Amino acid sequence: MTSATVYDLATKDLDPPLAVVDLAAFDANADDLHRRAAGKPIRVVSKSVRCRALLERVLAMPGFEGLMCYSLAEAIWHVEQGTTDDVVVAYPTADHDALRRLAASDQARASITIMVDSPEHLDLVDAALGHGHPEIRVCLELDASWRPVPGIHVGTRRSPIFTPKQAATFARQVVARPGFNLVGVMAYEGQIAGLGDAAGRRVNRLVVGWMQRRSAAELARRRGAAVREVREVTNLEFVNGGGTGSIESTGADAVVTEIAAGSGLIGPTLFDAYTRFKPRPAALFALPVVRRPTRKIATLYSGGYIASGPTGPSRQPTPYLPTGLKFLGFEGAGEVQSPVTGRAARTLQLGDRVWLRHAKAGELAERFTHYHLVLGDRVERTVPTYRGEHQNFG
Repeated sequence: MTSATVYDLATKDLDPPLAVVDLAAFDANADDLHRRAAGKPIRVVSKSVRCRALLERVLAMPGFEGLMCYSLAEAIWHVEQGTTDDVVVAYPTADHDALRRLAASDQARASITIMVDSPEHLDLVDAALGHGHPEIRVCLELDASWRPVPGIHVGTRRSPIFTPKQAATFARQVVARPGFNLVGVMAYEGQIAGLGDAAGRRVNRLVVGWMQRRSAAELARRRGAAVREVREVTNLEFVNGGGTGSIESTGADAVVTEIAAGSGLIGPTLFDAYTRFKPRPAALFALPVVRRPTRKIATLYSGGYIASGPTGPSRQPTPYLPTGLKFLGFEGAGEVQSPVTGRAARTLQLGDRVWLRHAKAGELAERFTHYHLVLGDRVERTVPTYRGEHQNFG
């Protein structure tokens, strides 16, 4: 029995478009992340999942501790729902209402750490809450990009804190401010964790691999020095680093106490381009065939679920099952229709399903209110995504 037949059989009583999560693949991916982390705890990146039932599932597995959320409002919601009592918000917040909700809740303040990288972030919190506000847990973000020579920046544009001296200076500023407790340091190496080393031509792969090795070595030295200087100022509860794509190099850094990961649970197409690991595709969505404009083309309903990031073919969804399908180059995946061609297209009939994979892990959950959790040839249960729980964290 082919995988397509298994998913079709499991969802035979459901109308597409629909989305499934293969629990066997999801659990296998979790086991592989745990293995790769080699004993260091993994903080689950919520934006890569965006489904409370799946987050609760992985947090119950060995090796996974706490969430890394992308929104303060999201973090408060998880604490209120009892998902976890340990949340780091990975991005600074300017949400005054969420800050007031955080300050008003003893439970939330004890559970949630927000991200800061400048005195202006502290000023913003003071402006939202007023002076004399309850103590807020904060994490200092160190920029983890690679800057081999002046003027060259490889990696995501994040914190202005780059050097150990800058980290220590800001740590002293935080400690001197009433109402703040500096408990952590984070450094996300996007140029390693989020950039596949197996994509493109051989010369491109060699350049990416060389860059990532050099960057990892430089970051280990700089992050180690920064953490040592910050610890001269205050005690730290955690040092967070990494992502699904850099678990091995991040975990090898002695100062890192926990690793952030989430996309590896889902296995989107952007993570096919890595040599260090091969996650199984866990989240799929099915679209129905609604037209046969020619003998060689089948048209699917909707499907234009384009991933964030630099636009291009890599951000489109990818036809997965049946094998041998591809989008038309001049039309691609569209808002209301997505024509596919290839040998398998010739045998597709109206009402048949085509299963696709999204380019990124969590963004599929913004398109569907529910995930059908499939185990073998049956739906074990159906659970809401964030959207299905009427949650939209922007």
